[in-house]
Formats: sequence, C-alpha cells, structure tokens
Amino acid sequence: MTTTQRVAVITGGASGIGRQTCLKFARKGDRVVVADFNEAAGMETVEHIKKEGGEAIFVKVDVSSQESVQALVDEAVAKFGRIDVMFNNAGIGGAGPVLTQNMDLYHKTIAVNQHGVAYGIMAAGNKMKELGIKGVIINTASVFGFLASPGTFAYHATKGAVIMMSKSAALELAPHGIRVIAIAPGAVDTPIIQGFKDNGMLESMKAKVMGGELTKPETVANSVYLLSLEEADAINGSVVMVDQGYASFK
Repeated sequence: MTTTQRVAVITGGASGIGRQTCLKFARKGDRVVVADFNEAAGMETVEHIKKEGGEAIFVKVDVSSQESVQALVDEAVAKFGRIDVMFNNAGIGGAGPVLTQNMDLYHKTIAVNQHGVAYGIMAAGNKMKELGIKGVIINTASVFGFLASPGTFAYHATKGAVIMMSKSAALELAPHGIRVIAIAPGAVDTPIIQGFKDNGMLESMKAKVMGGELTKPETVANSVYLLSLEEADAINGSVVMVDQGYASFK
C-alpha cells in the first residue's frame, strides 16, 4: 500500500452523506477538501475535522458550473499537491410528477445531479492523469436509478445517468489506472429524504429496508471509504448497492 498521505475531494460535504464521508476520511488520516455551496455548514465540517486533529479546507463550489468544479479541483491540488479521491456526492431532490414538472427545478436537478457529476469526473480524471495518480472517482447514484417511484421523475433520470456515466468513464479511464465507481444508497437519513416525511413516503421507505429504519449517513461513508482503498482495486465500473436490501426487498 502507498504511504503517501492521500487527498480526498468531497462535494456536498456540508451535510448528510458528504459530511460523514469527510469525517471518515479525515479520521483515517487523509487530507480532505470539503466542497459545498453552503459555506457556513461546510466550514462547520472543516472545524469538526480540525477539532479532531485532522487536516481539511473548505472550497465553495457550484457543481452545476463546469468552471466552478474545475476551480475546486485546481484549488485542491494547489493546496495539497495531489488528488487521490474524488467523491461526486452533491445532489438535490426532484421536481415533482412527470406531467406537472416545475421546469426551473427540473433543469436545476439535471444540472446539479447529472452535470455536476460529469464535471467532477472530467476535472478529477484529467488532473489524476496529468499527475500520474492512480486515483478513484466515486459517484453517488441511488436505488432510484433502478427503481421507479412516484413524483421524482427528474431525480430518477439523473441517477440513471450517474450509473451509466460511471460505467463509461471507468472504461475510458482504466488505461490510466483510474477507477470509477457508483454507489447506490437506498433510504438514507439525509435532508432530501426527510423532505418526504409529510407525504407518507418516509414510512414506506423504512418498511422496505432491513431492520425497518433509515440507513445512517455514517454507514454510507464507511462504504465509500472502503471502495477508495487499494484493497478494493478490483472494483471498477461497478454500481455498489449501499441500501440495506432496499432494491432486493422491494
């Protein structure tokens, strides 16, 4: 295994899965770039890491902007000299039923969830190739890239796109020693999922997972960390289900 201290760039690092993944990598000794549009909450993640003795910086990013994502990767390398892990995790909820789409929210969902991942793959992949780093790019898809549910038309479309972008990028980046993986969480206790509390979907989701409870963000973070390790180097171009059986038990 490499003894070089790794650098992990994590989008959506201000809350939920992103925040817990930042903490996980930092606790394991990696240097972390906490990236988010929410500066105040992102800085809270950084301060938490520093209080525990870890090393982290915050970079404000709008993942729907290719220039902003490129600037994020450039700043990470300018600060730490390398990039080993890119976790394209930032995302938002959907835009409602297919026949009554809020079109502004539809386009925003596509821009953040789909284009944001594409920009992250491109920026990190190019930088890893340039630096000769055999890194790993991990993208947050969802069980809802496979399974349909009512009222989340745009969200389904973006997560399906993340799955195929991960596979396609893995094929193209493999000659450079760069792995690309997607994770497919199920019902995770994040702000997005809590938004379904009022329409009864939250309880329905709980009923479909092992143990009948939402998955904790920390559990997903643990899986992301494991996939980033050299010991997982046979896992490439895969979609790893991190759903406590949600898709299987449906």
